[in-house]
Amino acid sequence: MSLSEDMKQAALEYHQYPTPGKIKITATKALTTQKELALAYSPGVAAPSEAIAADPNKAADYTARSNMVAVISNGTAVLGLGDIGALASKPVMEGKGVLFKKFAGIDVFDIEIDEKDPDKLIEIIASLEPTFGGINLEDIKSPECFEVEEALKKRMKIPVFHDDQHGTAIITAAAVINALKITGKKIENVRLTTSGAGAAGMACLDLLVTMGMQREHIIVSDSSGVLYEGREDLSDPRRIEYAKGVKQQSLTEALDGADIFLGVSVAGVLKPDMLKKMAKDPLILALANPTPEIMPELALEVRPDAIIATGRSDYPNQVNNVLCFPYIFRGALDVGATAINDAMKIACVKALAHLARLEVSDVSREAYGDIELSFGRDYLIPQPFDPRILLHVAPAVAKAAMDSGVAKRPLDDLKKYEHQLSEFVYQSGLLMRPVFNQARKDLKRVVLAEGEDERVLRAVLTINSDRLAKPILIGRPDVVQSRIERIGINLTIGEDFELVNPQDDPRFYDYWTLYHKLMERRGVSPEIAKAVVRTRTTVIAALMVKRGEADAMLAGLNGRYHKVLQHIIDVIGLKDQTPSSLSAVATDRGSYFITDTNVNPNPTAEEIASMAISAAERVRAFGKTPRLALLSYSNFGTRDGESPEKMREALALIKQQAPDLQVEGEMDAEYALVPNIRSKVFPSADYTQKANLLVMPNLDTATTALNMIRYFSEGVTVGPMLMGTQLPAHVLNPSSSVRRIFNMVAIAAVDAQNTITK
Repeated sequence: MSLSEDMKQAALEYHQYPTPGKIKITATKALTTQKELALAYSPGVAAPSEAIAADPNKAADYTARSNMVAVISNGTAVLGLGDIGALASKPVMEGKGVLFKKFAGIDVFDIEIDEKDPDKLIEIIASLEPTFGGINLEDIKSPECFEVEEALKKRMKIPVFHDDQHGTAIITAAAVINALKITGKKIENVRLTTSGAGAAGMACLDLLVTMGMQREHIIVSDSSGVLYEGREDLSDPRRIEYAKGVKQQSLTEALDGADIFLGVSVAGVLKPDMLKKMAKDPLILALANPTPEIMPELALEVRPDAIIATGRSDYPNQVNNVLCFPYIFRGALDVGATAINDAMKIACVKALAHLARLEVSDVSREAYGDIELSFGRDYLIPQPFDPRILLHVAPAVAKAAMDSGVAKRPLDDLKKYEHQLSEFVYQSGLLMRPVFNQARKDLKRVVLAEGEDERVLRAVLTINSDRLAKPILIGRPDVVQSRIERIGINLTIGEDFELVNPQDDPRFYDYWTLYHKLMERRGVSPEIAKAVVRTRTTVIAALMVKRGEADAMLAGLNGRYHKVLQHIIDVIGLKDQTPSSLSAVATDRGSYFITDTNVNPNPTAEEIASMAISAAERVRAFGKTPRLALLSYSNFGTRDGESPEKMREALALIKQQAPDLQVEGEMDAEYALVPNIRSKVFPSADYTQKANLLVMPNLDTATTALNMIRYFSEGVTVGPMLMGTQLPAHVLNPSSSVRRIFNMVAIAAVDAQNTITK
């Protein structure tokens, strides 16, 4: 696995700061009183221990076991690194744990075992069963991985899943199912040739056979050539099974008439000429990483009718195990499955394949905007960050577990379960993912006014690597270059970003004359206009957006919010008379949007109604249904005063102007966020769930609420997002981090897409 020096250094810093590693343990109970301590430990802990001793199934009720997976490796086959040992594999296993938590809310202990003897390894892992609800085996070399998994599956009464085998198999099978649907071929008729007979390759073949592919239509090759009947070096029973009836031949000969090539081997093994005799519309699954068996562009030169999937994120149809393992475990754990069987794997395959075929759904429209991913040759399987995967895969797996009889805690109501999963999807740290996915579809030019700021330069590095936008920076070339060199990042002016020099740009005359034209009736002379354009990078950025030289802008890192905002208003203008801002906080207990956090000190009822409607529209871009709460110190008429009366009037205006919005008020935060309390005093409220868009009566309450939520929840803040300008523009805070700049670039880019679309 080769890394650039920049990537290597960034990865080391990422893993070291602010705390070494990627995981920590947090308590789920407050433990703030002596009574709580007595309940949590001695003597209270005896009660759940006695209950579990009497009925082991009670462990799911009284401990974290039912949501805990062990990610276990001995470090003998780490992807791209080989046999690096158990200790060196720990960062990889921690990373796997982070993915479990982020994508499916599953807690993980990573366990690295310094043992290569398979029998001893089996004994060690089997002894861990009381601690965990499931076992994810990772990076154990073949053929020992087969022996270890099979033995553990027989001995343990919890799911044991070797992701290197079955995760790859599931995603591959989903791609095959959808490719056959596109080409009109049937799985029982197609012929497949594979290069690679290791753990992943054999698992792929076994699953495809289980799903209907004929074993006699499969030819397998390994590093020594095609597996054929009578080959003397074959000892593995699984390989012998696939060699039956196969004649000695070359890989090129084996591809003659094949409908599918499956590569789980090494780079470059598949040559362009070898594709010429494959069947019409061949499916090429070149999954070697980081370099596939054949590069897609080379394959398409020879076979333009080919459908191609790789393991890489920079090509369509990425076969990525993250599409599977968090979600299959989520479904398995939630029904107390004793195993992950073929029925559950097939359910996962079908759910992924079906999701890719969905053209439009409410969730996908909100998550991805108007430009919808379309099922076809370049979209066989969902993208890794599609927020709908959990909602489709986990219920399908849970149902399959129940139907196949391995569920110890079957669900009474699958619809209720799906609703619970839906809540998790949008309460996790994935808040920005729908925006990122949308931004990548049509890269927009986003100009950053403070191009000399080191945070901007670091953000540009990530913006480019994640392909979120085409960055334009404003700054003096010598200063920008010196700062690039000082912080040691690999950026090249003119290649990685466009640079506008405020002191020497050929468009200076056009800029200052336009600015003068806009401002001459507000006391701005030509000389003042020249001076402003020379010294105010915010004005240059706004002029670029105004002239169509950029699609969106960000400014504010080095200035006061209202001064920067005024420059934007002067040049770009407003849609109406009420600019406002929206901020979001992503927490473990949900994501909350708050308005107005930056612009209006004491807005009128009319202004509150306008900003609330605008904020609701923006919340939808995050894949959420907005539920507005108009906050005050009064609850549905219990008190009078300026704030309650203003919010009541705003409610009436919103109901009149946007009757479809779910909005309630006036009420305090407790009534907005605790549905049970609200329902007791006001059962006819517009919605029964928690509010997610908090509309504040003034700037004091908005900023206080935002910062307190962020502090006490250790949440991630997104924003502020400026609303109400004619063209996309956002004002950052001077305290903005690199990550916040990165997020705001994506938001600005999506704004630009929507501006052009509409």
